[in-house]
Amino acid sequence: MAEYIPLLLPENPKLAQNIAHFARALRHAGIPVGPGRVIDAVEAISAAGFTSRTDFYHALAACFISRPEHRLVFAQTFRLFWRDPRYLEHMMSMMLPSVRGVSEERKAQAAEKRAAQALLQDEIPDIPEGAEDEDPGEEVEVKSTLTMSQEERLRTLDFEQMSAAELAEAKRRIAALRLPVPPLMSRRHSPSINGARIDARRSLRAALRNGGELGQLPRSSPRTRPPTLVALCDISGSMSQYSRAMLHFLHAISNDASAGWGKVHAFTFGTRLTNITRHLKARDVDAALASAGAEAQDWQGGTRIGETLARFNRDWSRRVLGQGAVVLLITDGLERGDPHLLQVEAGRLGRSARKLIWINPLLRWEEFAPKAAGIQAILPNVDVFRTGHNIASIEGLAQALSGDSGEKHRMLAAMRSIDR
Repeated sequence: MAEYIPLLLPENPKLAQNIAHFARALRHAGIPVGPGRVIDAVEAISAAGFTSRTDFYHALAACFISRPEHRLVFAQTFRLFWRDPRYLEHMMSMMLPSVRGVSEERKAQAAEKRAAQALLQDEIPDIPEGAEDEDPGEEVEVKSTLTMSQEERLRTLDFEQMSAAELAEAKRRIAALRLPVPPLMSRRHSPSINGARIDARRSLRAALRNGGELGQLPRSSPRTRPPTLVALCDISGSMSQYSRAMLHFLHAISNDASAGWGKVHAFTFGTRLTNITRHLKARDVDAALASAGAEAQDWQGGTRIGETLARFNRDWSRRVLGQGAVVLLITDGLERGDPHLLQVEAGRLGRSARKLIWINPLLRWEEFAPKAAGIQAILPNVDVFRTGHNIASIEGLAQALSGDSGEKHRMLAAMRSIDR
């Protein structure tokens, strides 16, 4: 749960107007807030009072937060709007070179940029990459040949660091992505003029019709069938933003008959396993994710990967993995349960799948090392280990299907050196 921020109110605050302005900032930050909730918030503060800092924060949170993923954005916007003016200066210093040095050097945390742009949306000009290294006292000269294009910047920007507008644009681009996959060769055959195999059954039947004489030998070739894709998506607190982007990608594949996949099954897990396959069949992506979110009650909760994989292997493995499915395991691997159980169930999942691809956003850090017990339990049982923190990494999934193992071998070597 987000912690409240210490609050200092002026002697004669225009509280109702300030709450309305705060609601407008929340709406710009991506939280759906309408006039009805503003009225509820004013009435709630009138009833609860605002002498208690804790009561004020949680009364507003109760009125404006309707989904777990909104808590972090609400907390950052609350901090900017009600409490910390120097924090607002800090956010401007990160986005505008001319006011650098106001606060300490650090990168924006999750949802901070979105909250700052909600309050300063018309006051922060776009700046090129690398402009923060310039001297604040000097005039900044921009060379268009050396700047990264906006499209390329969006491809490589971390989902957690995107503003509301950037996140909306990223979702539109993700919806246009496809994951091409070659069809699987079946053991069954079908008639083919140029087939490499003689169809013995058809040849004998033709001979019986012609008095035992053989004419042209019928031939056949193996049939092909589209593979199945199964996605197991971690929706715990640390994975919420990344999982939401991957679900947009899975929705696009599920509703595109030309994507090359026969069936697409999707499951979410945190503290329990939820099948959201039928929800992704809705044509509208917002309606699909809203119904999936209503079905999965453990959004931004804890993580019990071993227990949920055990349930999947017991209840769903034979139903959806029976014909050599490709499995996407989307999780950071930070297990809170028994690591031994996770190792056993991850091994069983890897043996049941035609290919097990592990997508872990933590791999984006250069200092990442497989030290966590959950990561060490999963890593030896996967075929591919890749990151999934931006649009470019999702585009690179095609390489995983073509045989690229990603960072698996390097991480296994690092894990063996840690064990020694």
